[in-house]
Amino acid sequence: MLGEYGLRPNQAYGQNFLVDPNIIQRIVRLAGVGPNSNVVEIGGGTGTLTAALAATGARVVVYEVDAGLVRVLRHTVGDAPNVEIRHADATALDLARALGSGHWSMVSNLPYNVGTGIVLDALRGAPNVDRFVLLVQREVAERLLAGPGSRTYGIPSVVTSLHASGSIAFAVASTVFYPSPSVASCVIELDRHAAPKNAERAIEMATAAFGQRRKMVRRSLAVLVPEASETLDRCGIDPTARAEDLSPEAFVVIASEVAG
Repeated sequence: MLGEYGLRPNQAYGQNFLVDPNIIQRIVRLAGVGPNSNVVEIGGGTGTLTAALAATGARVVVYEVDAGLVRVLRHTVGDAPNVEIRHADATALDLARALGSGHWSMVSNLPYNVGTGIVLDALRGAPNVDRFVLLVQREVAERLLAGPGSRTYGIPSVVTSLHASGSIAFAVASTVFYPSPSVASCVIELDRHAAPKNAERAIEMATAAFGQRRKMVRRSLAVLVPEASETLDRCGIDPTARAEDLSPEAFVVIASEVAG
């Protein structure tokens, strides 16, 4: 199909197309969508996942940045009355505004080069997206789902934990893609929960701390936290701890203390 349109996978867009129908159906079943569902897919590619989602009866809005693939999508799923193809860069969207009202599920084989940013932006800025079933690099999954003390724990972990509960659903072999990526992949699911008060301020605190992760938090947070050592003591947090030692909830406690 790509050959018919004079196209090749574009690594600048992180394109690795999912071609195994069994994996596609497994993703759709995990998403649990149906006729009353709203689904947003980021990176529609050739439409293999899009078509399977549309077959459930769900309303599907699919974003694709590659103009050549938009032509392919119009051929493969353009006639489906419940599919809307949008030629746009999802990384530059106000996704909440673009989707509008209602509850949405994001079900996607995310482009590998922008996947983390898309998930974090949606968690922080698109509360109408309340479920995520995503095919991502294993490394991305581990960063999103890591806990304190883990080598992969960082800002993505803090953001994810403050906005959602999640897990790795299943591993995906590289052989189900065209072209086959050189990295491991898996499907994750995230379900949104209410973010705690001062979550954005907590993320700001975490960003400062992880920006100087070798420093003790009394130093890395000094610019944001007045009298950092004393404030941390009042929060019951060791001022000599480092960023990776603090849970997402600990950053919320600090943010709430500072906010008063």
